Amino acid sequence: MIRTKKLSARKSRCRFCTKDGCPRPAFVDYKDVSSLKKLVSGQSKLFSRKRSGLCAPFQRAASNAVKRARFIGLLPYVGE
Repeated sequence: MIRTKKLSARKSRCRFCTKDGCPRPAFVDYKDVSSLKKLVSGQSKLFSRKRSGLCAPFQRAASNAVKRARFIGLLPYVGE
C-alpha cells in the first residue's frame, strides 16, 4: 500500500508584507529580537525562504538584520 501526503493548497504569505504587496525598500528591524528569533533555528541558523515563508526582499533584509543583531550582541552566533 502506498502512502501519500496530502498537500495543503494554502500558500504561505510573507509575515512582513502588507495586503497591498511588498513595501519597498524592505526593512526588518534588527532590534526586534522576538521576531528575529522566529527566523532562526535552535542552532542560530537562519531558516530558508521555504521554511520561514518570507518573500525574497524580506529574506535578504532579515538576514542582514540577524547579522546586525548578532554583531551587537542581541542574538547569539551559536545556539545553546
